[in-house]
Amino acid sequence: MKILTMVTSGVGDATKASVPIHLAVNGSAEIGDEPVVLIAGDAAEWLSGDAIETGAGVGVPPMRELVAKLRQHAVPVFV
Repeated sequence: MKILTMVTSGVGDATKASVPIHLAVNGSAEIGDEPVVLIAGDAAEWLSGDAIETGAGVGVPPMRELVAKLRQHAVPVFV
């Protein structure tokens, strides 16, 4: 099943931004679904500087690990 996950939160709320990516790579991709991630609005802040390397939400893996899993599972990401 194809699943679209949308990230709209910027670096000011790392937890809210990490949860959709976490669900895509550690949920949908792991069980064989085909997740797609859409980065919109304030979430584009994650693409500048070292935000991905330093971002870490509460109760979810750090953003750098989530992005590595996006690459590992070849999950399409649209901005």
